[in-house]
Amino acid sequence: MIVLFSLNLFAQDYTTRKTASGKVKKIFDKGMNYVFQNFNEKAVAEFEKVLKIDPTFIDAQIQWSAIYYELKQYKKAETGFQKVLSIDPNYNSKVYYTLAITKKRLGKYDEAASYFQQYLESGSKNKTLLAKADHQAKSCRLIDNALNNPVPFEPISLGPNINTKNSEYLPSLTVDGQTLVYTVRIRMNEDFYYSRKVNGEWQKGEPIVALNTEENEGAQNVSADGKMIVFTDCGGRKGYGSCDIFYSETKNGQWTPAKNIGRPINSANWESQPSLSADGREIYFCSSRKGGFGDSDIWVSYRNDDGLWGEPENLGDKINTPFKEQSPFIHPDGQTLYFSSTGLPGMGAADLFVVRKQEDGSWGEPQNLGFPINTKDSEGALIISLDGKTAYFATDRKYGSPGEDVTFGDVTKGSDTDIYSFELYPEVRPQPVTYVKANVFDIVTDEKLVADVEFVDLSTGKIHVSSKTDEDGEFLVCLPMGKNYSLNVSKEKYLFHSENFSLAEINTLKEPYLLDIGLQPIPDPTATADNGLPKSKPIILKNVFFETAKAELRPESITELNRLKKLLEENQTLQIQLNGHTDNVGTEEDNQLLSEARAKAVHDYLVTQGIAKSRLKFMGYGESLPIDTNDTPGGRQNNRRTEFEIIK
Repeated sequence: MIVLFSLNLFAQDYTTRKTASGKVKKIFDKGMNYVFQNFNEKAVAEFEKVLKIDPTFIDAQIQWSAIYYELKQYKKAETGFQKVLSIDPNYNSKVYYTLAITKKRLGKYDEAASYFQQYLESGSKNKTLLAKADHQAKSCRLIDNALNNPVPFEPISLGPNINTKNSEYLPSLTVDGQTLVYTVRIRMNEDFYYSRKVNGEWQKGEPIVALNTEENEGAQNVSADGKMIVFTDCGGRKGYGSCDIFYSETKNGQWTPAKNIGRPINSANWESQPSLSADGREIYFCSSRKGGFGDSDIWVSYRNDDGLWGEPENLGDKINTPFKEQSPFIHPDGQTLYFSSTGLPGMGAADLFVVRKQEDGSWGEPQNLGFPINTKDSEGALIISLDGKTAYFATDRKYGSPGEDVTFGDVTKGSDTDIYSFELYPEVRPQPVTYVKANVFDIVTDEKLVADVEFVDLSTGKIHVSSKTDEDGEFLVCLPMGKNYSLNVSKEKYLFHSENFSLAEINTLKEPYLLDIGLQPIPDPTATADNGLPKSKPIILKNVFFETAKAELRPESITELNRLKKLLEENQTLQIQLNGHTDNVGTEEDNQLLSEARAKAVHDYLVTQGIAKSRLKFMGYGESLPIDTNDTPGGRQNNRRTEFEIIK
């Protein structure tokens, strides 16, 4: 029931409930009694009698319009409220707000935004309604623009191997795009399923038996390498609050029993919908804990070098509102977050947004994904593939063939939820990413090694990722395009291994890097010559760079040279020889001189850093020892190299 009365007591050329008298006032009061009793049809009849006698009776016109608004007969309500404004546009400021809502219900979003704006400028003191009007005005402008500028959207079902007569939802994907983990609701029970892609086709989903119980498991997220799952449990397992976040890892190919991720992530409040960063060192999740901005907020916790999670941090008021923010998904680029919000200006009950991390670590302005990705209904979780081109989501809408028009708020709905994919339009894609997956082992014994792994941004010298291989000697690290990176793999008593990834040119996106890295044991200086260890092979310093055709070290070489310095400091008996090599471009004599000068440049740097000359030799080999063809640019680049080898 809406009752709109004005406090305007000044003289005017129309009738109000204050100035009315006699028969017309009696009829109006009778209509108001019917309003308070919710007898809408009888009330309308009385107000129509009033307006027939006196068309300028503004309060009767307001009440007549308000009843039709309540009855959802918006065309009549629209006509009525507009008559009110024609009698006196300043009589009751709330008329602007209610007319704006009416216009919105009729799909007249541009007009609705205009009336919300007029309410904002009306001088109203109602702070609550002013805040709602501001939000509604922004939403209506967004809807009007979105409907006039729809984004590409052609959802395709993942097919009968995934989607069944049950409900499938909340998909998550390994970084290689080959394993899909999702939730299936069979009757009232929620369980986890997985499917693998074979020859481009998703295979029949199978339950993750080790994690499923008779209770509900939900809101899961699989790690980039597929070796960890974080998920939500609301009572089946022992927790701290109404819902807690749990995790499980793979050991020897089997999922371990789920464990509570513990404090400080979980609290006495509600925690749910976790999303792990690709490096496993950040977890984004939703929580109703104190210190937030609203009903549920998105938070992040960072894991330190000891493996412990730090105190959660709220993502701030650009993302979080006094309402619900949910379903965070942090893309493997580490800087693009997708989420759902009921509080940001949107098209429906809950819209999907994307927001990007800035260079200073703060978050930018969230961007609505637009229509028809967002509709009048609530949109849930969205995940994006490594290359940023394919999005996956779940819905109970039943889409037709690709390219079929989607009408705003008029899509066929079903009782069950299915998982779909679609090509994400370029403007809201994350940064292109590739990944490095490696197997680290002892080059002599083939034993899998737990080793230190470090990726460095060569342009800044800052560490991009610092990690370790798992018990199987494996690691997987995502590298956003647009930068050049060095990789160093090291372990005590072994020579380090380096790689270079030149990804500064985004349009050079390559297939993921799959590496086998054999680490050479450092020879025991006390052992005899027949100790069984082969002679150390030269180690290529893949991140030592020189100016073109010169022996001048470039600044991005320092990180690698300092690793070599550290190796020599930690192994005081080692003596090494530095070798320089070139391609076959130019004369043999020039190449010989250049290779020798470059080897000497590395030698001299180490000496300036305190390494004794007696432990260092250098040699130039020119173009005489190629390791690749000189007929291609890539081959010549491989031949231009600096190495070190142990000589004692």
